[in-house]
Amino acid sequence: MYESVRDGLRATLDEIRDAGLFKPERVISTPQSASVGVASGEVLNFCANNYLGLADHPDVVAAAKDALDRWGYGMASVRFICGTQDVHKELEQRLAAFLGQEDTILYSSCFDANGGVFETLLGAEDAVISDALNHASIIDGIRLSKARRHRYANRDLADLEQQLKDTQDARRRLIVTDGVFSMDGYIAPLAEICDLADRYDAMVMVDDSHAVGFVGAGGRGTPELHDVMDRVDIITGTLGKALGGASGGYVAARAEIVALLRQRSRPYLFSNSLAPVIAAASLKVLDLIESAGELRERLDANTRLFRTKMTEAGFEILPGEHAIAPVMIGDAAEAGRMAELLLERGVYVIGFSYPVVPMGKARIRVQLSAAHSTADVERAVAAFVDARATMAG
Repeated sequence: MYESVRDGLRATLDEIRDAGLFKPERVISTPQSASVGVASGEVLNFCANNYLGLADHPDVVAAAKDALDRWGYGMASVRFICGTQDVHKELEQRLAAFLGQEDTILYSSCFDANGGVFETLLGAEDAVISDALNHASIIDGIRLSKARRHRYANRDLADLEQQLKDTQDARRRLIVTDGVFSMDGYIAPLAEICDLADRYDAMVMVDDSHAVGFVGAGGRGTPELHDVMDRVDIITGTLGKALGGASGGYVAARAEIVALLRQRSRPYLFSNSLAPVIAAASLKVLDLIESAGELRERLDANTRLFRTKMTEAGFEILPGEHAIAPVMIGDAAEAGRMAELLLERGVYVIGFSYPVVPMGKARIRVQLSAAHSTADVERAVAAFVDARATMAG
């Protein structure tokens, strides 16, 4: 039986390669940092979500080592059986306080967090209204629920209002949006979304994975940036980006929402607890973030410098202020080729193409970090210019 299946799978893989959409995985031989080791040597890393440069911070590493001695390696259980330690409860309390919510529940990833929310809170008599560019985990989570599914065009408030008008017969309505859209670096208009939610009696949920830690005056994410921390009902996020870069996710929300998730959220009930070493290291990360104003300022400066220099050099970058700076290429094969040329010039980036982004909208998504120096950023721009010249001639 498998021989016929294998032939079909090989044909599909060949189609992906022929279309220039194959996604190779490069192996790095060093800790995650502003520069990393790959097969060709040391290269500048402009593709990790290491926004504040904390993935290899010595205090975070030390906290992780201490946690191994104190808490052990893993829980070997789910939370409600024998998989909860003091360190898990402490992290949940700290995250809730940091994000201005009443409680928090930890998951093994934000993908699982988004996968466990909608099915638990919404039924067939309810409606969920989702931004068209929301993360795949939100889309998959919505599919698991029996709620009526509605979609509005990216950040289109008029379309959102129309969806709210069309769903006034629903028992509960939940508006869900990314705080930052990871392929574009665009920021959701949360203040206006909350105004519409108030007008039409809906709840608001934000996946703030690409914001918590560095967006907003205190790094509390897009709700802080837009001064709506007390108006957002549910925040999901990850520990795997600015918050240390390991793994793990969370839902921070109203107390009753979190309580029900603990009872009925399937990814929570049937997945092992977050490793205690990650929970303990994440507590240290929160300590660092509360005094990370200088890191956030450096990240902002690096972002402005890269965006300005690349625009001056004639590259098309989607407008914005976020540390995600998408360099638009268009053709998938060309994006992959430019990424390879950049690697040869000591700059590690990745070309993004379908199905991660729409067909014909291939790009190189550059991720700035506070760990980068001004010289690092200028070297990256020079490499882009040189790679473009090579492709043209």
